[in-house]
Amino acid sequence: MSEKVFDYDVVIIGSGAGGGTIAKELSPLCQKGLKVALLEWGGSFEKKHNTRNEIEMATRYYFEHGGLQTKQNDLTLAFAKAVGGTTTVYTGTSLKASASVLNRWAVPGIDLDDLNPRYEKYIQENGVHLNSPEEINENNQLFYKACKKLGYKVEQFPVNTRGCQGLGTCNLGCAVHAKQGTAAVQIPAAKKNGVDVFPFCKVEKIKDHDVLVTVSAPCFDQEPSSLAPGVYCFRASKIVLAAGALFSPILLEKSFGNRKWPALGRYFTCHPALILTGEHQRPITNFVGHPKSYYCDEFTESHRFVLETCMYFPFTLAKNICGFGEELDDLMKHYAHLQMILVLAIDEARAENRVRLGRNGMPKVFYHFSESTIQSFVKAIQESARIFFAAGVRRVHAPAMDQFFIFPFEQKKIDSLITREHFKLGKISITAAHLMGGCRMGEDPRVSVTNSWGRVHGLNHVFVADASLFPKAVEINPYLTIMALADRVAEGIKKELEGK
Repeated sequence: MSEKVFDYDVVIIGSGAGGGTIAKELSPLCQKGLKVALLEWGGSFEKKHNTRNEIEMATRYYFEHGGLQTKQNDLTLAFAKAVGGTTTVYTGTSLKASASVLNRWAVPGIDLDDLNPRYEKYIQENGVHLNSPEEINENNQLFYKACKKLGYKVEQFPVNTRGCQGLGTCNLGCAVHAKQGTAAVQIPAAKKNGVDVFPFCKVEKIKDHDVLVTVSAPCFDQEPSSLAPGVYCFRASKIVLAAGALFSPILLEKSFGNRKWPALGRYFTCHPALILTGEHQRPITNFVGHPKSYYCDEFTESHRFVLETCMYFPFTLAKNICGFGEELDDLMKHYAHLQMILVLAIDEARAENRVRLGRNGMPKVFYHFSESTIQSFVKAIQESARIFFAAGVRRVHAPAMDQFFIFPFEQKKIDSLITREHFKLGKISITAAHLMGGCRMGEDPRVSVTNSWGRVHGLNHVFVADASLFPKAVEINPYLTIMALADRVAEGIKKELEGK
């Protein structure tokens, strides 16, 4: 073997909400003489790296520039490559899963009695709070008032920011590091306690207790890894996969095959998302301030979608609008007038939706939109149009129409203008938010990959601690739930190591 070998008690693969949490929770073991390593494919971002230039930051943070396509080419997947994982490019919204969601999961031991103390721990650690009224911009306020006017249920998002300056480019990294993701909170604590963090460390394969990696040099002026570029082996008693819903399944497949676990890579789910826009007569405060302050879950149970306030900068917005030409140009010229709503469809976890290992070593995602999900989108677009008009817009751009704009005098015809007939996959730009599933928890190895403590069935030394554990969609922004589950996985590992 030509690789240099390092011996560790625990090796964690991935540093996002799951991996960063595991590293911090296991770090006290380092004070007892055990060794823990955290491996991350991407690098660390300093404030100077976050230029807020859309194309540049998408290239720096995201795999495939944020544009990985499913096999069917009708859904775009965006996920980050950085120390801190996707917690570096989220908006910091921090919600607990509901009891009804956990009941639908039906995993023994996974309930609010178990998760609530874990939720509260990270709510405190990451400074989760409600923004004050003066911090909420007009884009958000208009949504809130319109929902109230229509009698719809609307709630404020708790967010985990400290020192937010309202720059608005949360999805492109934070130029002032206000978001309290794992890169800002858990990973620094883990390093302080003795965890070794290795950036630019791509895991190629797991071979029994060996984690085979390739270390690369940074692509720009990020701090390089402490290891020179080359091939290495990390040997560990315990291995934790926290590489996300796409990479954790394919690492298991690449390393052990998929015959051991019929469910491996299957039951992939997400929150398919649409960006919708309404244009006001006058400029509103939209791109200044935190982009997500409110959500409406009025239709979660009845029609399986959630509406959220959002704000995206011009390039991201333009590529998500359905249409071309003069009307699109005219809409974008009025960017400062735009109010935006994000639709999150609550998808079903179906066995045929799956992640497989592609020939290039990257994940290949097979995803089919169910008819129920499409119907959820149509209803969500209709309701969003009503919210826009209740907020006072002069016109709405909504996909699933045979015209680019709908105007106030056409409000009574919303349901006949926005129809299933005009909702055409491939024409409408849909992005997958919150990638989940692929290593689902459960007790039966025939339909799950891990048990309720994240241990992979049949492999006593391999664990999973990320959103791939979710048996079904979490129905909200998932990061706090990922952290709570990772905390549970860490608890089990800690007990085993301390009992050695």
